[in-house]
Amino acid sequence: MLVLIKGAGDLASGIAVRLFRSGFQVVMTDIAMPTTVRCTVAFSKAVSEGTAMVEDVPGALAKTPEEALAFAKEGKVAVLVDPECKALQALRPDVLVDAILAKRNTGTAKEDAPIVIGVGPGFTAPVDCHCAVETQRGHHLGRVFYEGSPAPNSGIPGLVGGYGIERLVRSSADGVFEPKAKIGDIVKAGQVVAMVGESPVCAQIDGVLRGLLPAGTPVTEGMKSGDVDPRCKVEHCYTVSDKARAIGGGVLEAILHQRALAEKQI
Repeated sequence: MLVLIKGAGDLASGIAVRLFRSGFQVVMTDIAMPTTVRCTVAFSKAVSEGTAMVEDVPGALAKTPEEALAFAKEGKVAVLVDPECKALQALRPDVLVDAILAKRNTGTAKEDAPIVIGVGPGFTAPVDCHCAVETQRGHHLGRVFYEGSPAPNSGIPGLVGGYGIERLVRSSADGVFEPKAKIGDIVKAGQVVAMVGESPVCAQIDGVLRGLLPAGTPVTEGMKSGDVDPRCKVEHCYTVSDKARAIGGGVLEAILHQRALAEKQI
């Protein structure tokens, strides 16, 4: 089965890894200049570098839907620069997963594919998708909704190591982001990890720098630009997160459930 995933950030990539290892062919779409913070575990990295490796799963940038399909058949996760998902008609996937995580539905419809799955807030099953998957940390993380919607966006990151919003590194001004540290570095609260023009961007807590925008990324003041993990496990910077794995498991369940329902109707 061919799965087309809208979005190629770290959570979408966690979904892709889980589906790829389960035997699915995967194509992903993203914007021309991704703003993924955890870029060491995101296939969006292929947009700028041509290739990406998330754990042991290879990804490659494709120029056309046909090339993307060829890469998928070769055993790679294919990535297309296609913010409007125009490749949908050419690829005709068995499954469409909207993992843009825009906190709202930006145009996905249940008629877009035989199985359509919405990830996170903004989707209602079975209205605009067949299933929706919870992304909020807590008891229901990864839960599949066959009727209803995931929790609305709270605007507050889930707790990791006892910290929530303090984990975030935010841009201090409008401009161009220039890192002064790298993912995997151990940082201290108040340490300058990047600059936006003459304005320093600082960590709020001690920990390991788990995510940071690439150099040259245009940013606006207050924009999420990095992530500090207080657990200080450097190896976590290079592996799919517990959250992404749980969401990926929910998407896998949703696909298998919908496929089983279809087989019963034959």
